[in-house]
Amino acid sequence: MNEPIVLAFSGGLDTSFCVPWLKETYGSDVITVIVDTGGLDDLERTRLADKSKQLGAVSHHCIDARAEFFRETLRWLIAGNVLRGNLYPLCVGAERSLQARRVAEVARQLGAKTIAHGCTAAGNDQVRFEVALRTLAPEMKILAPVRDHGFSREHEAKYLRERGVEVSAERAAYSVNRGLWGVTIGGKETTDTLESIPESAWLLTRGAFESARAAASCAIAFERGIPVALDGKRMEAVALIESVDAIAAPFGIGRGIHMGDTILGMKGRVAFEAPAATLLIAAHRELEKLVLTQRQMRLKEQVASLYGDWIHEGQWVEPACRDAEALFESVQQRVTGEVRVQLRTGNALVTGVSSPYSLKAASKAVYGEAVGEWTAADAAGFSRILGLPAQLAARAASRAQAAAR
Repeated sequence: MNEPIVLAFSGGLDTSFCVPWLKETYGSDVITVIVDTGGLDDLERTRLADKSKQLGAVSHHCIDARAEFFRETLRWLIAGNVLRGNLYPLCVGAERSLQARRVAEVARQLGAKTIAHGCTAAGNDQVRFEVALRTLAPEMKILAPVRDHGFSREHEAKYLRERGVEVSAERAAYSVNRGLWGVTIGGKETTDTLESIPESAWLLTRGAFESARAAASCAIAFERGIPVALDGKRMEAVALIESVDAIAAPFGIGRGIHMGDTILGMKGRVAFEAPAATLLIAAHRELEKLVLTQRQMRLKEQVASLYGDWIHEGQWVEPACRDAEALFESVQQRVTGEVRVQLRTGNALVTGVSSPYSLKAASKAVYGEAVGEWTAADAAGFSRILGLPAQLAARAASRAQAAAR
């Protein structure tokens, strides 16, 4: 193989190992591509470019896809209040389809016919990348060295050290993925079901629970389900998410350990930190409760559960996802208003919600106080009729028991 190989690069242990291994194994130039979907600053982007060069790549490309990631995926995860297992806000993984597509675009531009990734055989990302690549770039050959050869993290670290590339013990021990929607951390503790990762392994919330912090508050404004302002200051979505992360992380908000089902059907466990995702979903959900009808909420919850599964499985390319997004867009038309949130260590409490589309403000009734929209006789009749099916079932059961005696 003489044509260049384009590698989806993160700078982590697996993809760092892939650069010299691909170069030595296939005798090909390796081009690294980072599709930035969050979590990188200018210093880190420079460090990763330097690392790519040190590892032997002939060129390096960094694509800022944060705004695109929000438009294509995150806005819908907010609209659906998507929490896998009622806990995990798809911190990472939701971006893989976008990353695969953008890597394929670079490969086409450079005339390459081969794309490589550093996913393992046991993880979800191999499926996400390859579903997207086979759908969006079927002409490309796919290489997955770590998966296909079963290399261990210890082997990869040793391989790199033998070539003069330093690998810290922590980098070898923990697999860390970071994006706009949060961080995931995997290590020996998460391969079992009992232990937490050590405090030193947390990235965004490290030390948050070691001492109490004074409570703080913030206000988030939404327009048609999209967060548009923080404490009265309008922001683009990416800047707002990054700002909320910075506010919420010191309180330890969004830290968790998720046990769930992998795409391959086994149980998997991962530590995660999602300060902004946790806070924004909580705020958005409370605003929806104020402005949506009960049937709208129930319908959207059912579709959102499916949508979350599809995105988790790397099925962003599936047409059904566009259908779900069309429903979300319709439902979000009146999800406009402001949500006030109080921040305390480990907790984000929604303290108030307001909206010009408030269904509560539209009613003359006051819960537990005054009827307004109906009479006392109406209420009594409603209670009688609502309970009628259960009453008939009980009556029928009683008659059947009496006849059997």
